[in-house]
Amino acid sequence: MKKLISMLCTAVLVVMPMTDVRAEGNKMGAIEDQAGRLATEMVQNYGVTGMQYAIMDEGKIILSDSVGFQDKASQKPIDKDTMFGIGSVSKMVVTAATMMLVDSGKVDLDQPLTSYIKDFEMADDRYTQITPRMLMNHSSGLYGTHYGNSMLFDDNDTRNHDELLLKLKSEKLKSNPGAYSVYCNDGFQLLEILVERVSGLSYSEFIAKFISNPLQLHATKTPLDSFDRKQLSETYWPTIETKLPVENANIIGTGGIYSTAEELSRFAEVLIGNKPDILSKTSVESMQNHEYRRGIWVSEERNTFNYGLGWDAVALAPFSDYGITALTKGGDTMLYHASLITIPEHDISMAVLSSGGSSVYNQMFATKVLLEVLEDQGIIDEIEPDETFSPPVKTKMPSELTAYSGLYGTVGSTLDIEIKNGELSLPAMQGGLIPAQNYVYTGEGEFTSNDGSVKISFEKESNDKVYLKVQAHITLPGLGQTVMNTYDYQKLENNSLDTASKERWKARNGSKYYALDEKITSIFYLLPTMLIKNLSVDVENGYANGTRVVDPDNAENVVQIPVMNGRDAFDLHFRTKNEAEYLTQDGQEYIAEEAITPIFGGKTGITTIPSNGQARWYAIDSRSANKTLTVDTPESGGYAVYNAEGEVVQFSKATNQESTVLPKGGFIVFGGEAGDVFKIQLK
Repeated sequence: MKKLISMLCTAVLVVMPMTDVRAEGNKMGAIEDQAGRLATEMVQNYGVTGMQYAIMDEGKIILSDSVGFQDKASQKPIDKDTMFGIGSVSKMVVTAATMMLVDSGKVDLDQPLTSYIKDFEMADDRYTQITPRMLMNHSSGLYGTHYGNSMLFDDNDTRNHDELLLKLKSEKLKSNPGAYSVYCNDGFQLLEILVERVSGLSYSEFIAKFISNPLQLHATKTPLDSFDRKQLSETYWPTIETKLPVENANIIGTGGIYSTAEELSRFAEVLIGNKPDILSKTSVESMQNHEYRRGIWVSEERNTFNYGLGWDAVALAPFSDYGITALTKGGDTMLYHASLITIPEHDISMAVLSSGGSSVYNQMFATKVLLEVLEDQGIIDEIEPDETFSPPVKTKMPSELTAYSGLYGTVGSTLDIEIKNGELSLPAMQGGLIPAQNYVYTGEGEFTSNDGSVKISFEKESNDKVYLKVQAHITLPGLGQTVMNTYDYQKLENNSLDTASKERWKARNGSKYYALDEKITSIFYLLPTMLIKNLSVDVENGYANGTRVVDPDNAENVVQIPVMNGRDAFDLHFRTKNEAEYLTQDGQEYIAEEAITPIFGGKTGITTIPSNGQARWYAIDSRSANKTLTVDTPESGGYAVYNAEGEVVQFSKATNQESTVLPKGGFIVFGGEAGDVFKIQLK
């Protein structure tokens, strides 16, 4: 699931490279040494706590290594058998599984999805146009992702999978199917369901029978499989000293598979056409098609994104600079990160897995090492140095460019852009990889960043929408350089509100809403920004959190941005019950902060999970602040405590604290099964 979290785990481990395979030749030995140094750099400076990587060349592992500890307490090092979550690299597995059904004549990529999932319905007549191909190339028009109850600690509950079709029944599409490709996790969840419906097997059974067993992949598993969880690499959180429980990404088709770097490299043999008994070469070649060209796309310039079927890129830079076709897929769960790069024409693949860090870092690591391998084998003459940049030279801007000033939106926010005196300012972009800064006009319709590495322009596409285009070279010390060309914002029209809508939404501005439907085993309780929705309303322009207000209680998505920045769109729906306001977003319900009552200030008390199973939130006011909380918690229940800044100070499912001093201005949340009773003591 690309871009969920980039730098969460910052604990640094003692680095212990464990080389399992040493290739012959001084040059290859030097490559292994350099890979070890790069891996050490990632552990020391990029939030990686443990890492594993492997290269497959013509069917043989030529490099397999790791850094860090699998078990920090016992100092057991990571080795080639340590398992990691591979995140969205799992999409290549469900894509391959679907293509196997194509090979057997059971699925046609261009037939309606409803041919295979009969009960797939949406509140939008266009859903009947969605095909399996559109799910694989991210062009279905689905809003994006239903994250609710998907990322759980020691819990393989399948409710996210089981409830997806029901939730989609009441939802719309954000664009015509096939209009453009934008990253979409739900599409691969639907592919998982398709595989189950067509094959008659559970998805985990299908993977085992048709992929893992034929390839003898003993460590490639799903959360629903039985295996020794002690094989998994430990994971950590910056504010928690002890290791975390096992993370289950229960959106398996999208991002739920565990594996090792060596086994992922062996699976890549299927993806590059070396296992025609598993997947035909015709299907392999189809997966490598430049699918992004079917709809609106940012450009044909060198990039790290150009979708195939499943693949993030089918012409990955910088390999494309050498005339080499490289394919890549990256993935991030909350705690694990992965990257797979394959070079079909030269029969080379590399997998990099980590706990902590980011798939972007893993991809940059793999790129740097693979270029060394290609040079060593004489496939490329020499490795070109990273591009360098100079501060921009400002030039006179044509006056017509000021027309691009105005209101812009992306998923979750709006932005007023003012182009004045040949300059404009933008907030941080690409998850913070591009800092907030000023840009000056440098000619040819482009504005350039202070260091010259980022260029901004405006483009009107065939759908008559104007986009802010970002062309960025991102350099990370020790890891190298990557290039990203994206549309980041879409120009919006003013949306005038009637008096009733204006008053209602103005009153909501700055309000917070707290999640009620998330299981207490959810990893999101460690990161309350996933659970607490902050509402930012632009009343004058008629938008809230990037959505267009349509009436006093509803707002709808209008963003149609290709590639990545239009992903995970949403609508907002409000209702009032018993004088409390509730927000529904992506099928999940949230309660307004104003409706949350303070926890009692006495010595003992109880709270009970209601019959609908929703969480119970309480505020920490002056009566309870600075008192010590202890809770007698039912087996199926748990609780979390947050300070006034929204930072978690206790989460019973992830820590072993027996008591917690309550911070003033913070919150407490209790969750569990309907009827669960929590006995509370305050001292």
